Amino acid sequence: MAMASKGYVILTEEIHDPEGMKAYGKAAGAAMGGVKVLAVDAKPQVLEGNWHGHQTVVLEFESVEAAQSWYDSDAYRAARELRHAAATTNAVILSGF
Repeated sequence: MAMASKGYVILTEEIHDPEGMKAYGKAAGAAMGGVKVLAVDAKPQVLEGNWHGHQTVVLEFESVEAAQSWYDSDAYRAARELRHAAATTNAVILSGF
């Protein structure tokens, strides 16, 4: 039986309300079951092009479906609203190999 591909979420966050992001962090923590935080970096080494934001976050999930379920969950939805108020974010879900 083939193993499902991991799912990854990458967020780039341009933070305009640091205190609001602290509130988001607390709320998001409650929704992080099954999520592996791979990286949080305020100064990524940009190799090409223009990188967005003040902070980049990489999360790992058991599958793309698990990543989407987390993103759509009631627990994360509440946290996401706090992030939207505190930062301008780009977010993607990627399928691993």
